Amino acid sequence: MLASASPRRLDLLARLGIIPDRVLPTDIDETPRKAELPRPLAGRLAAGKAAAAAALVPGALVLAADTVVGVGRRILPKAGTEAEARACLELLSGRRHHVYTGVVVITPEGRTLSRLVDTILTFQRLTEQQIADYLAGGEWRGKAGGYAIQGRAEVFVRFLAGSHSNVIGLPLFETAQLLRGAGWLRP
Repeated sequence: MLASASPRRLDLLARLGIIPDRVLPTDIDETPRKAELPRPLAGRLAAGKAAAAAALVPGALVLAADTVVGVGRRILPKAGTEAEARACLELLSGRRHHVYTGVVVITPEGRTLSRLVDTILTFQRLTEQQIADYLAGGEWRGKAGGYAIQGRAEVFVRFLAGSHSNVIGLPLFETAQLLRGAGWLRP
């Protein structure tokens, strides 16, 4: 079971040959705690989503993930408005940032396996026209940090160290390792 409503995560799982038998998005409070940093937030949210889904369907193999974009200690939102997306892009312009994804698997026996993946990116310095054109396309909606690397924002990436699929929303190498460790994927 996939504890996520993300169509990107479904697409990424398909690359591993996995089609979840059930998709069960969980509704947990995603508000960062006071002084919480981006990295621990990604792990906490993934664990919370996995636990919530496992409680709803006992005995299921549950996969959950959550992606957080951070600049230093700052957590960027999942952009809900154009103004939020603009603020994110202006902050990311010419800067290095991190994309953290927590991935959690809960086995039918209740064993929990987890990974936290960090990908480092640097955007080129963005012009006002580039930002305006990107915002007009609308693919920023609901995206952590206000951008989608699998779309038009990929051209902004000057440097990337780590997992490209992590930036989309699910680090495939680490996810496959967790599922193998749970006995779900063959080595």
